Amino acid sequence: MTIRVLLADDQALLRSAFRVLVDSEPDMEVVGEASDGAEAVRLAREERADVVLMDIRMPGTDGLAATRMISADPALAGVRVVILTTFEVDDYVVQSLRAGASGFLGKGSEPDELLSAIRIAAGGEALLSPVATKGLIARFLAQEGPADDAGRDPAHAERLDSLTGREREVLVQVAGGHSNDEIAERLEVSPLTVKTHVNRAMAKLGARDRAQLVVIAYESGLVRPRVE
Repeated sequence: MTIRVLLADDQALLRSAFRVLVDSEPDMEVVGEASDGAEAVRLAREERADVVLMDIRMPGTDGLAATRMISADPALAGVRVVILTTFEVDDYVVQSLRAGASGFLGKGSEPDELLSAIRIAAGGEALLSPVATKGLIARFLAQEGPADDAGRDPAHAERLDSLTGREREVLVQVAGGHSNDEIAERLEVSPLTVKTHVNRAMAKLGARDRAQLVVIAYESGLVRPRVE
């Protein structure tokens, strides 16, 4: 199937460069271009986009607000947002992940990295490696306050009660930056079993992908951020 990509950036030159790159691939096509977040949300709905490459800083409705709108719309549940940013370590990135983005990518990334990111996001996985995502989220959550019970998000902590013991165990491993194969080896189960537990945890916690699971694991207090 062809991956339908929407480009959202206020710089026309960048959109043109991304369009040439994406349209050169046999398994993907650009279905629209937006210069601000409001237009991105509208086009995501009209063009049935699979992946939105979203600039985080745009006039009017910015990428963060647009990501929240897409994530909150049940009709756009299948749309994956990849945040494009000049600053790869940026508080806005964490906010974007919380808002429902599948991950982020620096604008200085290589073309192959961008194309790979689109395919990964379209497949429902977190854009970044779990280790990179975990490290970024841990850094900013640690800056927000002490890692004690008062810092927990009660809504997330309450939803954790719906998980089985094994699902919680797998969630801790996901937040630890481990792949399904690594988790399978650690827990002495098959990778398919791990994938099943991850999918069930995502469904119960309302997470769109692994990046969201990592956020929830930290915000609920299940995993404590550590900054080296």
